[in-house]
Amino acid sequence: MINARLLVVCCAVLLFSRTVPTAAQMPEIRYGEAVPRDVRQIYDSGLQYLVKSQAEDGSWHGGQQGPGVTGMALMVLLASGEDPNFGLYSQPIRKALRSIIGSQNAATGYLGSSMYHHGFAMLALAEAYGVVDERDLWVGDSTTRVARGGGNRAGIGEALELAVRCALTSQRKNPLGAWRYSPDATDADTSVSGAILVGLLAARNAGIEVPDQAIDRAISYYQKMTSSGGQVGYSGGMGGMGESRARSSIALLCYQIARRSDLPQAKATARYLTDQLEATGQDHYAGYTEYYQAQALFQADEEAWQKWNQALVRRLKSTQLPDGSFPGSFGPAASTSLSLLALAVNYRFLPIYER
Repeated sequence: MINARLLVVCCAVLLFSRTVPTAAQMPEIRYGEAVPRDVRQIYDSGLQYLVKSQAEDGSWHGGQQGPGVTGMALMVLLASGEDPNFGLYSQPIRKALRSIIGSQNAATGYLGSSMYHHGFAMLALAEAYGVVDERDLWVGDSTTRVARGGGNRAGIGEALELAVRCALTSQRKNPLGAWRYSPDATDADTSVSGAILVGLLAARNAGIEVPDQAIDRAISYYQKMTSSGGQVGYSGGMGGMGESRARSSIALLCYQIARRSDLPQAKATARYLTDQLEATGQDHYAGYTEYYQAQALFQADEEAWQKWNQALVRRLKSTQLPDGSFPGSFGPAASTSLSLLALAVNYRFLPIYER
């Protein structure tokens, strides 16, 4: 009798295993941390705004729009902790993925019309890969013709590999080893380069091949753009450093997740940001600054992040609009997504937010 039962179990396991395509990466379940009630309330309200304002084609309109903004909103959905395949946001997640993949040039891998969009969309694909079960991504999709013009339906992994290839090709063309707005640019800036580099590092964490040489060249660019005081220039060399928590946060995040925290430049940017904990973010790009500062501080100094995060929660609670959105210069979808992603570090669900 025991042998017969074992035989039944073994046959069932074999039968089930044959139904799983070997080419697809199976979704991985992740567990976050306990989240304070204020954070959950702010986040859930913002989530509802994003779900209600998503267009039929899976994108978000108004202000800044494109695959990068769609990627930001997608990461907000993924970071919520809801099951991405069967949970409350499974359909908005799939619509967003189809929109991003549909925006990709199948020949070059370029996502959208700016390397900013390419970087954020690539990051979103990397965070979705291995978490979202893509076997039924295109099943029953009524927006395929809108999203892809009747073209092929790529999987998440295929689209991510193409996006990585595009970023690496762009870097090889660039004498500075970094990126700017166009994939053919020969100059660079630390803001666009951060969007691309974080996307590449996330792709590498997801199992996509990214050569060490590419990471080394990009980090070398950041080293040259970082002063001894931790200020980071924007473009054109060390001149005109100025005060920018956003640029220092981008650089520190890149140093940290590229495992270069022992560099003098990484230590300098960490000191600069921890000295700026009381800064209130009253700048034109506050949401963008906080998006990067949250991650940079969390990666470099969790105690400093805890203190900074408490102030962030208070500020966002006071500025969130009744419909759940956040005001900002980028438009409601982008500004809301950036603000929520700054909070999402509290959840620890996104792979890129792990320490």
